[in-house]
Amino acid sequence: MLYTLIGLVIGGGLGFYFTRRYFIKQLKEHPPINEKMIRAMFLQMGRKPSEAQIRQIMKSMEQAR
Repeated sequence: MLYTLIGLVIGGGLGFYFTRRYFIKQLKEHPPINEKMIRAMFLQMGRKPSEAQIRQIMKSMEQAR
């Protein structure tokens, strides 16, 4: 019974560690918002964004992370 409990604790810890690592990797590779989405939001508001505005928004989002 003791071995089962120890195995569950170790397995849970390892599972949490690898799942968290995988999730962070996926967020870095596929950010939740990109430049195309920002352009679409500006166009929906009736504005044509400049590249400087888009870069500024992307930079502020990177700093927020």
